[in-house]
Amino acid sequence: MIWLTWRQHRAQILFTAGFLVLLAILLIGSAVEARIYIAGHAPPGCPGPAVECGDLEAALGRRYDAVYSIFGWLPLVLPALVGAFWGAPLLGREYEHGTHRLAWTQSVPVWRWLAVKLSVLGGAVVAGGLLLSLTVSLWRPVFRSGIDSSFGNLGVFNMVGVAPAAWWLYAFALGTLAGTLFRRTLPAMGLAVAGVAVTMFTLFALSDHYAEPSRTELSGTVVLEDTDARLVGAAWVEPSGKEVAEPAGSGCPRRVDGGRSSRNAEAWQECLFGKGYRYAVYYHAPNQFWRFQWTEAGILLVASAALGGLAVRRTLRRTA
Repeated sequence: MIWLTWRQHRAQILFTAGFLVLLAILLIGSAVEARIYIAGHAPPGCPGPAVECGDLEAALGRRYDAVYSIFGWLPLVLPALVGAFWGAPLLGREYEHGTHRLAWTQSVPVWRWLAVKLSVLGGAVVAGGLLLSLTVSLWRPVFRSGIDSSFGNLGVFNMVGVAPAAWWLYAFALGTLAGTLFRRTLPAMGLAVAGVAVTMFTLFALSDHYAEPSRTELSGTVVLEDTDARLVGAAWVEPSGKEVAEPAGSGCPRRVDGGRSSRNAEAWQECLFGKGYRYAVYYHAPNQFWRFQWTEAGILLVASAALGGLAVRRTLRRTA
């Protein structure tokens, strides 16, 4: 059965492996080239707070803008493709072409056919996700400023750690179940892509509740110093200690500039701080990275097991 699984699915396995190799060449190659560029153009004292260091980071961003753009789509596109081209055809194509009538009437029972297929392909999917995570982890340190943080940036968060493996496995299980629902490949692929997108944006919204947020009060600024933190919410704190969304009756005029300049907003904030107001920020610190990784991975693994179990149950009931 393992040999048969390889024979039937070698095209998608080899294509995915080739894609990961090409992606690794692109990312790691750009990282090596960027290190050479930084070594030749970095002023003394960089990285650091100097203006020249900021100019170097900006130049690096412009130089590798295309790489950033490609990377920005990967957290959503890759799991969707796994669901569409790995999960959906697994059972959907068997039903659509009628080959299940032959495959499931041979000496190998249906449950064993399903067990081998799901375990081998599921394992390959998890391995692919972990390889992607390793590639991104090797690439990111050079481009840390260009792609923001690994914790506060939700897109980057889903490309490092164990998250890619969990997302890929979930997409595979969802596509497999979709194949049993529609018994046709194309509708199953559509459901897999839509389901991955809906799930990802849902978990984006729920991720703030994975842990109790920390709270700090700022004075003189509304910007949290830790750029890798994940912001949850913010409020103004009156001199009396009461939190309010918008200060009322503070005596500080607020002029709207249509977004053309931040000077009016800065002047308004300075006025509030001068009158004793403080700015409360609720956030998750970067040291929560692995807690959030394992929480999200756990949710996706439970969902994958449930979806895979439903797919197996529906298949066994139809062949009973």
